[in-house]
Amino acid sequence: MILFPAIDLKDGQCVRLKLGDMEQATVYNPDPGAQAKAFEDQGFEWLHVVDLNGAFAGETVNGAAVDAILEATRNPVQLGGGIRTLDHIENWLSRGLARVILGTVAVRDPALVIEACRKFPGKVAVGIDAKGGKVAVEGWAEASELGVIELAKKFEGAGVSAIIYTDIDRDGILTGINWASTLELADAVSIPVIASGGLASMDDIRRMLEPDAVKLEGAISGRALYDGRIDPAEALALIRSAKGKAA
Repeated sequence: MILFPAIDLKDGQCVRLKLGDMEQATVYNPDPGAQAKAFEDQGFEWLHVVDLNGAFAGETVNGAAVDAILEATRNPVQLGGGIRTLDHIENWLSRGLARVILGTVAVRDPALVIEACRKFPGKVAVGIDAKGGKVAVEGWAEASELGVIELAKKFEGAGVSAIIYTDIDRDGILTGINWASTLELADAVSIPVIASGGLASMDDIRRMLEPDAVKLEGAISGRALYDGRIDPAEALALIRSAKGKAA
C-alpha cells in the first residue's frame, strides 16, 4: 500500500484545483522541485505529478517544472497530463520518469496504450477520471459515454502497471475517497488500482488499510497533505504498521 503525494502543475507552480476547475486553483508552492524534495524528506517513497496545462493542451506544457522535480528527488515519479503519443512516452521515460500515466489517449486510442505497454513494460499506467460514473477526457473538460469498468477491461492482460482512478466529483474538496466505486473497479479487473480524488483525513488512511481495500496499490493525496489534514509521519507509520501485520 503506497501513499502517493501529489504535485499538480499549473503555470510552473504547485497548485490544487477544486473539482478539476482550472479557475479554482490554489497555489501551494511556486517551486515544484523544492516541494518534491520536501515530500521525500517527509518519508514518502513515490511522487504523483500532473501537468494540468498539458492535460488541456494535449502536449507537455510544464516540462521545465517536471525536469526540476526529477532533479530534486530520488523517489520514483509518475507523470500524467498531455502525454498522447509513443514519442511523448519515450521522451519522458528517457528523462527519468518511473512511469507515464495515459488518460485521454486511453479513451481515444486504446491500441496505442497496448503498444506502449509492449514497448515499455512496467512503465505505463492508465488514468481513468470519472464524472457521474462516466469517463472524462481532455483535462476533464469533456465527458464520454464510456463506463469506468468498460474502459478498464480493455487493458486486461496488456501489461498496464496500474490504473489511477479519480472521482472528479470529489477531487480537491476533501469529502473522502469514493470507496464504493473505487473498490468496485478493483474487484472488476486484475490491474492494480490507485485511488484518487477526495482523500480528506486520517480516517481515509485507516479506511484504505481495511481488509477489503488491501487489493489497492495505494491512494493519492493532494490538498489534505498541503492543508495539514493528514500528518505525513502518522500516515506513513500507520501504513508501515499495516504492512508489518500483513507480513
